[in-house]
Amino acid sequence: MTTISWFDLAWCAIPVVLVAAIYWRWQGKPSEVFYASGRMAVQLIAVGYVLVSIFAKPSPWLSLIIVSLMLVVAAWIAIRPVRHYRGYLVPAVTALVISVGLHLVISLLLVLRVDVWFEPQLLIPLAGMYLANTMNAISLAAERFHSELTDEKPYDKARLTAFHAAMIPQINGLLAVGLVALPGMMTGQILSGVSPLIAVRYQIMIMTMVLGTTGLGAAIMLSLLSRNRTEQPPC
Repeated sequence: MTTISWFDLAWCAIPVVLVAAIYWRWQGKPSEVFYASGRMAVQLIAVGYVLVSIFAKPSPWLSLIIVSLMLVVAAWIAIRPVRHYRGYLVPAVTALVISVGLHLVISLLLVLRVDVWFEPQLLIPLAGMYLANTMNAISLAAERFHSELTDEKPYDKARLTAFHAAMIPQINGLLAVGLVALPGMMTGQILSGVSPLIAVRYQIMIMTMVLGTTGLGAAIMLSLLSRNRTEQPPC
């Protein structure tokens, strides 16, 4: 696989500048693009150095601490659309813990049959993928559920509408995979020299696990919200 040098990576600034120029031309805020892109690069570089250190000396406690930190951050980001209302953070954390935890167990112990469950090369990337997708699902579910109840829709209908909205990206992804695009993990494995048929098996595992964790996470989130429907506006 071709190694990308830091100098070669500088060419990646072209799409960033392109999008920023569109923002500027349409009287938007190009600074948002530069800030987001710069933050992304700094975060990934920092994470890269951290992972190199962790991979060298695997530790169950360190792996759990990192996954727990990822989970808390994911929960905080997930409730961003409704953060100014009370009663969303705890359901978000609970939904992520149960749904992601269950599917990590299925992936690591049943599908991959790993000998060491806390192996960071497996646990952290899988947890990251599951958390990111579930985070988006429960965020969509919470926002739509709140909107539906604000419009005085019946609870059952609001819950179903919210669940459908949360699952649209996952269902679309299942329908489009292989026909419209090759998923990121599969593409990365193929680029690294792995047989496409092996990459396919991993991708099937990832997509079914993501479907499960997003669906279960959104369902848990909506079920818990039903017990705490009294929302208080910000002071």
